[in-house]
Amino acid sequence: MSIAAYKRTIRESESPRQIERRVFVRLTGDLEKNSQAYDSSVERSDRVDMLAQGLRTNLSDNLKLWSTIKHDLSQPENALPSQLKAGLISLALYVERQTAEILGGGGQLNTLVQINQSLISGLSGNAPGPKG
Repeated sequence: MSIAAYKRTIRESESPRQIERRVFVRLTGDLEKNSQAYDSSVERSDRVDMLAQGLRTNLSDNLKLWSTIKHDLSQPENALPSQLKAGLISLALYVERQTAEILGGGGQLNTLVQINQSLISGLSGNAPGPKG
């Protein structure tokens, strides 16, 4: 099966919400692999090394998803309630700022992981809340 046929099959068998959830799960898993090591690193050089070893690509992919969501939410034909759209756009802007901080060797990667996990929960139909 060609890649185009595979993508078409996915689009036809999954709702946009399911596709978004699947993409968030994959990207969050990639971020989560480095989260503990990045956040516990005291040395900026260790964090920069992690960025060079693939974390920068993971962050870029996550940022692309959030940028796409922000763009979609800003379109007049987006049918989500205005308050929800505004909240998600604000969250996307926060993700952009936090990503920039992490790319500079600062910030906490787990913050992005937690944000994504909350979105995954919402896309799954679960109310976000503390894990426990």
